Amino acid sequence: MPPMTETPTAAVMIIGNEILSGRTPDANLAYIAQKLSGIGVKLCEARVVPDIEADIIKTVNELRARYTYVFTTGGIGPTHDDITAASIARAFDVKLIENKEARARLLAYYTEPNINPARLRMALTPENAALIDNPISAAPGFRVENVYVLAGVPNIMQAMMDNIAASLKHGPAIHSIAISGAVAESTIADELAAIAKCWAETDIGSYPWFRQGQYGTSFVVRGTDKEAVNKAADDIFSLLEKRTAKPVIESKS
Repeated sequence: MPPMTETPTAAVMIIGNEILSGRTPDANLAYIAQKLSGIGVKLCEARVVPDIEADIIKTVNELRARYTYVFTTGGIGPTHDDITAASIARAFDVKLIENKEARARLLAYYTEPNINPARLRMALTPENAALIDNPISAAPGFRVENVYVLAGVPNIMQAMMDNIAASLKHGPAIHSIAISGAVAESTIADELAAIAKCWAETDIGSYPWFRQGQYGTSFVVRGTDKEAVNKAADDIFSLLEKRTAKPVIESKS
């Protein structure tokens, strides 16, 4: 898909009591963020919501009105607490149906003797939803308008995300340079603010670290204007050199 002149935006909605309880660490947000960044889609927001229908409906309706895309993870499995499909149907005010194509995929994967009502729950989608392929365990995700409903299991979610990435609107490439130096961020806060103001078209973040008994900071410059990103990074590098902070380029993309 050819690049766009405007940057599409996105939000991620992570669904699951197990995430909020701390029992299961989220392993999906970083993958989605990196995949979107690679195609020029700016991830602007992420929310974690419980397995409560009203919360899912409210959140997805807020996010889909605000961003180009919304990606949800979790809650489309075979058990009673997998309520994402029903909640998305209600958010769009459409029926929840047994999707014939989804049913066929599940039957082909499990075979007739091994199919059961619980597994067939994974064939339920909002009416007129488009299926998202699951090459690992057959049970598909689905899309309704700009909302993409993905599995919570990381390797399945990743496969689904890989399948849909090419079909999304691609924005201008997002460039990034990370610089690290042995300096406390508080000691250069004013100079860093001046650099950020000078290169307002970029996003500049600072992230303190402690390594091998030494304090320091990593600075990340991101933006779609490659020249501005390079110049802002050069200014930060020069600032660190003046402070004898021994700057190094950690990454560049």
